[in-house]
Amino acid sequence: MTKTTLSPEEIQRVLAENRAKIDIIDTRLVDLLNQRAAAVQEIGQAKDAAKMAIYEPKREDDVYRNVQAANAGPLSGEALKRVFERIIDEMRTLQKQRRAAEQNARRGDS
Repeated sequence: MTKTTLSPEEIQRVLAENRAKIDIIDTRLVDLLNQRAAAVQEIGQAKDAAKMAIYEPKREDDVYRNVQAANAGPLSGEALKRVFERIIDEMRTLQKQRRAAEQNARRGDS
């Protein structure tokens, strides 16, 4: 295998092109995460109505299995799981905050 030597100008071009791609992807990720958060809020409202717990370890395991099954790399399955652990943690926090805000609002109405 031969190693290609890039000129400083080519390196800057490659960096700029890929950073622009990353910026576009990041914007899409933000939109998708907010769509996920909106769905989580609806789930939280349903859980409140049913007096269900926010934390559902079995469901979280299902999410990890689903994303790992869809993974074609280059992220490893474990790396992807760590990313989704963080996403799920933030979504759980969102549910807790919404639940607390609604409880505080009800107390204020009393």
